[in-house]
Amino acid sequence: MPADAPLFPLRTVVLGAFVPTFVFDVGVGAMLPVVAPTATGLGASLAVAGVVAALLPVGQILTDLPAGALADRFGDRRAMLGAGGVAAVAFATAAFAPHLLTFAAAVLALGAASAVFNLARHSYLTEITPPLRRARVLSTLGGVHRIGQFVGPFVGALVIHGGDVRGVYLLGAAAAVVATAVLVVVREDPTARRQPAVGMISGPVHPGRPDSGPQKTHPQRPTLRGVLREHRRLLATLGTAVLLVAAVRGARQTVIPLWGEHLGLDPAVTSLIFGVAGGVDMLLFYPAGKVMDRMGRLWVGVPAMLVMGIALALLPLTQSAASLAGAAALLGLGNGMSSGILMTLGSDVSPAHGRARFLGLWRVLQDSGTAAGPLVISAGAALGSLALGVWAAAVLGPAAAAALGRWVPRWTVHANRTTRRRAGLLT
Repeated sequence: MPADAPLFPLRTVVLGAFVPTFVFDVGVGAMLPVVAPTATGLGASLAVAGVVAALLPVGQILTDLPAGALADRFGDRRAMLGAGGVAAVAFATAAFAPHLLTFAAAVLALGAASAVFNLARHSYLTEITPPLRRARVLSTLGGVHRIGQFVGPFVGALVIHGGDVRGVYLLGAAAAVVATAVLVVVREDPTARRQPAVGMISGPVHPGRPDSGPQKTHPQRPTLRGVLREHRRLLATLGTAVLLVAAVRGARQTVIPLWGEHLGLDPAVTSLIFGVAGGVDMLLFYPAGKVMDRMGRLWVGVPAMLVMGIALALLPLTQSAASLAGAAALLGLGNGMSSGILMTLGSDVSPAHGRARFLGLWRVLQDSGTAAGPLVISAGAALGSLALGVWAAAVLGPAAAAALGRWVPRWTVHANRTTRRRAGLLT
């Protein structure tokens, strides 16, 4: 066992990150299916309702960079606490919004709060998790996020059944309050060792210290411009791989409902197929993290993107609910394999000085890619062929695999006096 294993802050990770994440995402997941119906109930057309629903990811993208600055200035835990409070207010405002503009502003604010919460949580776990366990922790975090948003719509449906749509937003407000309360109660473990960044080091690695090498001293607080200038080459290369991976994963969220509608399937059947894909997705997050820790990031990232590319290529060939379910399950398999990989790579290359600001830039790339994936499919549909759009998204799969293979660095790890060469592992 690696020498840092006994220092793994299990209580801090589980109660200080996983539990708040699950509770918070249950609230967000419960809200997602009812945003558009609520907007139409306030007088919006279907097109405007779609724009209002898109304000949630828009709020995330717009706030990724300020989120890094907030986490850097006030600390990760304080940023999460503030984001939880803002989210609770946004949920409550959405529940009692008197008109469409107020509701839209609440959705945008919720996206902003989610960006701060997610980035601060990512930075926090990077700080306290030993590098040789990093992928397992972050892939589990991705799995917890998936489970929360999978459970959320079912809880929301129960709330609506017993009342009305307003109750879903009150459920979200309660979830945000509970998540914040957990963060308050579970204080940071003072014995948890802060982990130095591994970074993109060009010098040799000292035996017994995976994170050693040429280091720079940074006496002043980093600026966004300084972080961007220092890491511009990394963001232009590995960042391209991040964009492509996120685009493939973003396309997955849109393609199943659209193709189900194209086939004329009942919405309930399409929802069931989407749920099956989500169930397959949730099975693999921990094994994926373990493989990344033991064998390297590429052993998960490349196969996952190839599997998702194949699944997307097969999907336009489906002609029935059963065949669509098979392609959707394969898509879920690939997405589950890639659980946590973008967060892990971001943690691997993030600097100790200015980490939160760097992760803000990283999440801009990730969230922009997630938003771009559905746009690729929509562009094909706008040109007259939904299948063309899906096949264009399928091409992104092998492109993402090639980009990962080209730009994820190889690293030498020293642990327990044994030197192990791990392809694609930075730590």
